[in-house]
Amino acid sequence: GRCPLGCPAREAPPPLRGHLSLVSVAGLLHSADMRIKVRQALSAEQPLVGVTVSGWVRTRRDSKGFSFVEVNDGSCFKNLQAVVDHALPGAEDLKDALTGSSVSIEGELVPSPAKGQKWELKATAFRLVGRADESFPLQKKGHTVEFLRTMPHLRARTNRLGSLMRVRSRMAMAVHGFFQQRGFAYV
Repeated sequence: GRCPLGCPAREAPPPLRGHLSLVSVAGLLHSADMRIKVRQALSAEQPLVGVTVSGWVRTRRDSKGFSFVEVNDGSCFKNLQAVVDHALPGAEDLKDALTGSSVSIEGELVPSPAKGQKWELKATAFRLVGRADESFPLQKKGHTVEFLRTMPHLRARTNRLGSLMRVRSRMAMAVHGFFQQRGFAYV
């Protein structure tokens, strides 16, 4: 009846392919297509088949017959590179996947032949979820804090604010856990 986290029973979880830690698996138990976060992909111990990564496009480089799409979902500082063949389902939308666009990419997590990254996502399907136009204000270059203050709705997508929010989340969880274990109630 219940998953290890105490959630009510739902449909059976998908079969896991590859190896993820129990902490990583807990987030996947109710997923229909083994959706993983960029952090989980980058820290995987072996290749994974049948995964979906969703996030925002940081950069896209086109080559003859395929494109390199760097995706980040805010779960870590680094981006995950996806290699998308132009013949794949949904690849016709690649031209609209500009910096800031939301995408969902299905594929296989495979060892990367390039230096500087352990894994890359070899896409089997590409889906453009939300398009950002050429005027999207956050680009690959760094931005000043003053500039980011003018667009509070986008600040969380930057590495600086994303890192701060992850640290803040962990600290708040530790403080709440400390007091919960001692019988206090948060009011």
